[in-house]
Amino acid sequence: MNEVFADLHVHIGRSEKGKPIKITGARSLNFANIAKECVERKGINIVGIIDCASPYVIEDIENFLKTGEAYEIEDGGIIYKNKVCIILGSEIETSEVNDKGKTGSAHNLCYFPKLSDIKAFSKEMEKYIHNITLSSQRACISAYELVDIVEKYNGILVPAHVFTPHKSFYGNCTDRLEKIFKEKFEKLFAIELGLSSDTFLADEISELETRTFLTNSDAHSLPKIAREYNKILLEDISFKELLKALKNEDGRKILVNYGLDPKLGKYHRTYCETCCKTIEGVAPVTQCDTCENINITMGVFDRIEQIKDKPETKSPEKRPPYIYQVPLTFIPGLGNKTIEKLIGHFETEMNILHRLSEDDIEAVVGKQLAHKIIEAREGKAHIQAGGGGVYGKVTVGEKTL
Repeated sequence: MNEVFADLHVHIGRSEKGKPIKITGARSLNFANIAKECVERKGINIVGIIDCASPYVIEDIENFLKTGEAYEIEDGGIIYKNKVCIILGSEIETSEVNDKGKTGSAHNLCYFPKLSDIKAFSKEMEKYIHNITLSSQRACISAYELVDIVEKYNGILVPAHVFTPHKSFYGNCTDRLEKIFKEKFEKLFAIELGLSSDTFLADEISELETRTFLTNSDAHSLPKIAREYNKILLEDISFKELLKALKNEDGRKILVNYGLDPKLGKYHRTYCETCCKTIEGVAPVTQCDTCENINITMGVFDRIEQIKDKPETKSPEKRPPYIYQVPLTFIPGLGNKTIEKLIGHFETEMNILHRLSEDDIEAVVGKQLAHKIIEAREGKAHIQAGGGGVYGKVTVGEKTL
């Protein structure tokens, strides 16, 4: 068995020919650059690229395979330089109506083993999506219906960032996933927590006790890859092995979820859209404590407090640990040039965040910065909560970022 790092939610900003895919994504985010970033800088072994249903991206993948640097494997996935397995995925926005008649929309991560599978999926989804070339487009079907289409093409569905106030099931559609998926709820092996939540918050909802938790970056730029990620125990890197880990089969499993302290997330606490401020009162905050307005964006922490059904957090015994991770880009005083210097010496961000001693890091960037990196690694950073689309802030020592 091998321990590997996986980030299963990375977007593509533009195709190789400059065609827009994820409008809010960086232009440098294309299929080839993501593969290279994972191998050369991040140290990620499995990456889920979730805009692969776009015909423009499918063309890029076909050309990428022709270079000879990457190849498909029988167990699913594309192997690049024998170091990273690329899982082909698609983020689909579904249209939902909950048990009280409220309408909403939610994002779903759909993963497929082969290029031929996602090509067929793309063709079928053209019936339900106005512009299949763009990422995360609204489909005129529900997630209940989408499950069957994904399964038809050998894929699996994972609800994305399930608590965020926009485009998620708990945040925007329902208080229980089972009300949306009904008898198909058993086909969901995993859920994605999102940047503003963690295991301790999610395990306050009893229906999630039997689901695997994933922590992924939802990266919209190359540096954001692996700001959240998973350590997984597998025999080798492939779609088949990843699926076993999500199902906790044959000894395969998620070993650790690495994620931001949820207070760093953009939607952790409720935000008043009138006063333009984050409200850190007693949860759940449902109106502004200054203007008493209900023109708010409810935070993830507040939403979970509102819908939880367990008196206290008690995770199941097999739940892996959730370790708060502060990416290098979040650490005050660590600019791009310093990060480049560190990666030049130590190869990948995973090495710096997990494997190196303070003395090793100090030899390259000096005592002060090395100490900040270690303090952040050990969870000693102070966090100011984020909300309303604004990230939280990290303080290590005296500076705030």
